[in-house]
Amino acid sequence: MELHQSIPVEAIRYDDRGLVPAIVQDYLDGSVLMMAWMNRESLQKTLETGETWFWSRSRQALWHKGETSGHVQRVQSLRYDCDSDCLLITVEQLGDIACHTGERSCFHRVDGTVVAPLADTLSQVYTVICQRRDQPNPDSYTCKLLAGGDNKILKKIGEEAAEVVMACKDDDPAAIAGEVADLFYHTLVALAHHQVDLKAVYRKLQERRR
Repeated sequence: MELHQSIPVEAIRYDDRGLVPAIVQDYLDGSVLMMAWMNRESLQKTLETGETWFWSRSRQALWHKGETSGHVQRVQSLRYDCDSDCLLITVEQLGDIACHTGERSCFHRVDGTVVAPLADTLSQVYTVICQRRDQPNPDSYTCKLLAGGDNKILKKIGEEAAEVVMACKDDDPAAIAGEVADLFYHTLVALAHHQVDLKAVYRKLQERRR
C-alpha cells in the first residue's frame, strides 16, 4: 500500500516536544491495540515503509514496532483528527499481539482483570458464542444449537434467511433489521461450530473490496 502521499507530515500539529499521539487500531475488527508517540521522522518512516515507527520518550530514539518480536504492524490507513494533533492508524497486526506483555492489546486491563479488547459488535457476539462452545451451559440457547450440530444450526440459518426475504418483500425496515440480526447470529454460531475465525471472513471481505 502506498502511503507516502496519504498525509502531509508538516500539516500535523506536534506538541512542544515535537511529538504527536498515535492510536493504533486493528483494521479488521476495530480493536484499539495501543497508543504511542510519533515525531516527524517516525511518521515519515511509517509512510515510506508501510510499517509503524514510533518515538521512544524513555530511550529518546526511534523504534520500529515488532523489530525484535516479529509482531510488526502493516499500515492499512492513516488519518489525523480535526485539530491535526492526533493520529489514527489502522494496521494488520502480525501475530495478533501488539502489547509487550503478550496480550493482543495494550488496553487489556479492567479492575486488574485481563479482558479482550473492545471490537465491533459482531466480534463481541462471536466471542460470547465461542465461550458458550468451550464452556457449555445447558440453559443457553447457543449451547443447545451447538449441541445439535449442523442439522440444527443449518436448519435455523435456512429459516432465518427465508424470514429476511419475507421482511424485505414487506418493505419493513424494523423487521429487516431484526431478521438480518437473527441471520447474522445463527451464521456466527455456524462459524464457531466449524472453528472458523470471524476475522477470516473479514479478510475475505477486505480482499473482495480491493
